[in-house]
Amino acid sequence: MKTNNPLYISKRSKNGVLIVILIALIVVFIPRVLQALSQKEVFEISSEDIKILKEEQFQRKIKKFYKKSSFSKKKFSCPPHKFDPNTYSESDWLNLGLSKKQVAIVLKFTERGIYSNDQLQKIFVIPPQLFELIKDSTFYTKKAFGKDHLQNFQSEKKAKIAVNVNTANQEELESIPGVGSFYAKNIIKYRDRLGGFVKKEQLLEVWKMDLDKYNAIEEFIFINAKDIREIHLNNTTAEELKQHPYFNWNIANSIVKMKIQKTAFKSIDEIKESVLIDEEFFEKIKPYLSL
Repeated sequence: MKTNNPLYISKRSKNGVLIVILIALIVVFIPRVLQALSQKEVFEISSEDIKILKEEQFQRKIKKFYKKSSFSKKKFSCPPHKFDPNTYSESDWLNLGLSKKQVAIVLKFTERGIYSNDQLQKIFVIPPQLFELIKDSTFYTKKAFGKDHLQNFQSEKKAKIAVNVNTANQEELESIPGVGSFYAKNIIKYRDRLGGFVKKEQLLEVWKMDLDKYNAIEEFIFINAKDIREIHLNNTTAEELKQHPYFNWNIANSIVKMKIQKTAFKSIDEIKESVLIDEEFFEKIKPYLSL
C-alpha cells in the first residue's frame, strides 16, 4: 500500500530494523554473558597464609635434603637427661650423633641464644630424626647471658648433687640452681600440707611453679617415697582429712561416715565404695593412706 506520508515505514522495513537491532544486541551482550559464565572465582591469600606456606616449604626442603643425604642413615642417640641446648658443649652434641661441622653451626646459634624447640628445629643441620629424639628432653632458660655465663652455669650444674625434696630444708632447696627463697618456702609449705611428694611432677602443684621452672630444676631433685607422711584412715576425722590438699569436705565426711558404719576399714580399697571417689582419684590419694 502506497502513501504520501514521508514518515511512513512499511511493515517489511520495520521487521528489518528489528532484526538488525536484535543482531546488534546479540553481538554486544553474548560475549559479556560468556565471559561472566567462564570467570573463575578469585582466590585471595593473606599474609598469614604466605607465612604458613613458607614454613611448609622450608620443612619440605629440609626433609628432602636429609632424605638424599647420608645423615638419614646415621644413628643418633638420646640425651642422658634433660638439658638446655644453650649450655651443651661440643662433646655433648657429638655424643648425640652430630658431626663436628654440624656441631660448629649449632654452637653459633646457641651462643646467640635459643629459647624454644621451634628455634631449635629451625637449625637446619639438626636432622629431623635427632630432633624427634631430643625434643622431649629440652628445657630453656628465659634468656642466655653470653658464653661466659653458659660456661659458669655448666660448671655449677656439674658441682651440684641431687636434693631429696621430701627431707630438704630451705637452705638445701635454695642450693638448687633456679630455686630461691620464694620457691623454697612454697615447696616446703605445700610439702607439709601434702605429707610429702610421691613423684616429681607434683611440684607443678606448688604455687607459682610453672613448667619452665620445673624443667630447669627437675634433674637436681629426687623423690624417696619412704618419706611420705601417711593418714591412718581408722584414726582420722573429717576435719583432719580436709586439711590435705587432695580432699574436700564432702569426700572427707563420706570416708568418715563409711568408717563409722563399718566400725573400721579392713582395706584401703573399701573407700572406693563412696560414689564421690572414682578410680583416678583413688590412685592419687592411695599413697597417702594407711589403716
